[in-house]
Amino acid sequence: MVRVRVIVVGGGIGGLALAAGLRRQGFDVTVLERDTDVTATGGYHITLDGRAQEALRRLVPPETVERLLASSSALRLRDPDAFWDRHGRLLGHGPRLDDSPSVDIDRITLRSLLADAVGEDLHLGRTVTGLGHADDGTPQVVLADGSIHRCDLLVGADGAHSLVSRHLAGGPTSAPAGIVGFSGRTAAENLSPLERRRLGTRSGMVIAPRGAALYVGFLDPVGNAVLDAPGRRAAITTGPTYIWGAMFPESAETDSIRGLRGKELLDAILARFRRQGWGERPLEIMARADPGSVAAFRFNAASSRVRDLAPWPAGRITALGDAVHATPPTAGMGAGAAIRDAASLLTHLREVADGSCTVSVAVSRFEAGMRVRGSEILVSAMRTVRWILATDTPLGAAVTATAAPVIAAVGRLRRRR
Repeated sequence: MVRVRVIVVGGGIGGLALAAGLRRQGFDVTVLERDTDVTATGGYHITLDGRAQEALRRLVPPETVERLLASSSALRLRDPDAFWDRHGRLLGHGPRLDDSPSVDIDRITLRSLLADAVGEDLHLGRTVTGLGHADDGTPQVVLADGSIHRCDLLVGADGAHSLVSRHLAGGPTSAPAGIVGFSGRTAAENLSPLERRRLGTRSGMVIAPRGAALYVGFLDPVGNAVLDAPGRRAAITTGPTYIWGAMFPESAETDSIRGLRGKELLDAILARFRRQGWGERPLEIMARADPGSVAAFRFNAASSRVRDLAPWPAGRITALGDAVHATPPTAGMGAGAAIRDAASLLTHLREVADGSCTVSVAVSRFEAGMRVRGSEILVSAMRTVRWILATDTPLGAAVTATAAPVIAAVGRLRRRR
């Protein structure tokens, strides 16, 4: 077996999934992550479709898969998604989810489980400040403390503002998508009985004019658990919870809101919706949120064209996930695609380990598949982004017509295997 040394820059979902798979297959792997705590992560929940789950089974030990499923909420146990107007009036439903293999899981829970699988190969508090090649062509990284680390393969899993991808492409690989998101968590028990009945055990979206939207996700890894294994549960969510995301077009006003924190931020979001004529019923989910959970983030997106993704000659430095195909959360597929990237790269690196190809050839094969995969999810995500930015229409039939392709797209994504 050929010994391959791999350095992964970034300890997010994709980087940790890759490192867990490499470690399990006997590779020499090091993950360099600038965070000092894996639970200090943005985002609130992640949807993993059947393809992402199959990729994880190839990457992590069976006991990790069991803990993950015991900590996940099954979409098949939910009511069909709902779509409302800004006054809380029902516009329609998505398809039934009875046959959906998809699951939802807290981002913190998933990241923690993957970090456990990586173990001592994860090095926290290590910031990469530079990278390149040594005189002999070996990839290397420079850390903030001045130390230099070399490897046979360097993988950037460092997100939408990736240092590694910027080095490879000669510039940024993504740009602002034109939308700023605000998200938070609201325990179901904090809502009025009437609102709990209206929302139900489903996810949904509020459809409105003037470029504003509200997504409401339902997560219950206890009552809707995939596996009945309480002793294996690791979820940070311990009861029915709604994870919501408010979206506005980028503007001077939106940017000013982004700088706020906690209750000030929550109050500013609610005030913005009220000025745009939203009723109090659909706003209750935000008004009763935990202020400490509310955060702001900008949507970044890469090009959806295959030829624009990973636009560099294949070599011994590569990247995956958002570092290549940065994807807005509007399709619910970004983390799953990063996991699939990781499984694909591991498959090709096993060919290097058994001596059937070189690292550069393995990377070339990996990047070819990643470009297609990244393009697919970006097309889906950007369809919803464009719809949100274009909803400056009167309510009623025009809004329902605008919503129709989104309802159909969500249905296809939810049912995907």
